[in-house]
Amino acid sequence: MANASCLGLYIEKHLIKYAKVSKGRNAIRVEAFGIKFYDKIGPAIEQVIQETYSQKTPISINLSEEMYNYFNMFALLTKNDLQKAVQTEFESYCAEMGYSPDVFESRYAVAGTQDDKIRVIHIAENKMELNKTIQQVSGYKVSNVSPISMAIPNLIDIGKNENAIVVNIEDSTVVTTILNSKIHSVDKIEQGSKDFLSKINLKENSYLNSYEICKNTTIYTSEGRELQEQQSNYLEDIMPTLYTIVGKIKNMINSYGTQINKVYITGTAALINNIDLYFQEYLENVQCELLKPYFIGTTNDISIKDYMEVNSAIALGMMGIGEGIAGLNFKNQNFGEKLPDLLNLEMDLGSLGSGGTFNWDLGQPLDKVETGFLRIAMALLLLVIIYTGFSGLLANQINSKRQEADEYITSTREQIALANSDNERMNSKINEYTTMLKSLEDANNKITDQNKTRNAIPNLLNQIMSIVPEDVQLTSIENPSDTHIVINARSNKYEQLGYLKAKIKTDVILTNVISTAGQKDNSAVTVKIEGDLP
Repeated sequence: MANASCLGLYIEKHLIKYAKVSKGRNAIRVEAFGIKFYDKIGPAIEQVIQETYSQKTPISINLSEEMYNYFNMFALLTKNDLQKAVQTEFESYCAEMGYSPDVFESRYAVAGTQDDKIRVIHIAENKMELNKTIQQVSGYKVSNVSPISMAIPNLIDIGKNENAIVVNIEDSTVVTTILNSKIHSVDKIEQGSKDFLSKINLKENSYLNSYEICKNTTIYTSEGRELQEQQSNYLEDIMPTLYTIVGKIKNMINSYGTQINKVYITGTAALINNIDLYFQEYLENVQCELLKPYFIGTTNDISIKDYMEVNSAIALGMMGIGEGIAGLNFKNQNFGEKLPDLLNLEMDLGSLGSGGTFNWDLGQPLDKVETGFLRIAMALLLLVIIYTGFSGLLANQINSKRQEADEYITSTREQIALANSDNERMNSKINEYTTMLKSLEDANNKITDQNKTRNAIPNLLNQIMSIVPEDVQLTSIENPSDTHIVINARSNKYEQLGYLKAKIKTDVILTNVISTAGQKDNSAVTVKIEGDLP
């Protein structure tokens, strides 16, 4: 049953985004929202609960390590047969990958139908990771655990036959593709806000300050004004990540041909000013805009951008009140939560007599309260009988297994004695072979090091020359130590230098790549890029 109110908690490594969402008369409202930075998650969640008065409110949280698979199933299968077929497909996938399907909790959603086939999105989460996620909010009423990729489209009033991409740039980036108004696929991009926030944090020594800096940072496009030096330093940390993300989004759009007509941007990175214009500059034929919850209108008291800051939490809260795709809740109910449904209780406390006492009249038919308690009594009696029978059976099996175990222990001890004797002989041989192997490894490493460095520099020069943009001039390339390389470059366009650095890093031309902030001389910017030969 859907909740009338739910507290959505989107939990990341350093912060919690929260939003208390309620629904009444088909209208959705956000009653309270905000962001909490933390060192210890337990006290932070408790503080959020207290501030939002959510001690008894159901909570909806996000998965953390889910994986996605896609299966094409026969369209005429019944619901039960479809569920069995999807499970069979997933078990086959696990067999191919060497996984045990028993370690996963899984759900699925129908993505669309074409001809006589149904496309199914299958989502699986390791049960240990799922339990860790739920343990973070232990002691509170967790009612829903959902993947953020499937929840975030709740914020869009999706039009008929709409084709769009939702780019949620949180710690990492999750891309949800919508075709014909249905979620078609989910792609994960490793890069996200954690990449540039951690870099800024090294300068500011405060994750909160780093977050605020991102909110106050403005991206200036090719037609923008000159950057201030401080702004340039922060953009140097931010832009390589955004450049990588927008490049991968462009490849995704190209793979769909002309189908995609809109890109929604959300998450922590969406707070950076003009990020929608930056995406638009690269994705020319697609409309790019920030994701604004469709049910929130313009208000004088609260900026729409404040709501957008906690989009992920609002989307999870909406899952808790029954919005979005049904059947994606990874929270399994325990027996206590299921008992009222199993007994079909419909108790009305107003039917109690004065003082809360019951009037049992055997001459009259049982009322609803009496029927309810009678069902509880029968259920408890049935549990006792089942428990007693299983206890006796289990005790007999334990005694039988104990006797078998004693026999195995005696036999094992005899085998251990023989194994110890063989082990002593093996150890003497191992020591002899180890000495010989060490000598061979030393000789092999020496030969490998000589071969590695022989052609390293010429190969490096060829690789660098193939990626240098036209507007970048390399003033010098130095090799001050065995594998360390120093490149001095100059250009009139700062973003070209950033592209060069990012390309050297992503193509693994050098490892441990760092660069200076850049010095501007008249119209030219000079940077020094350093790294090690891979």
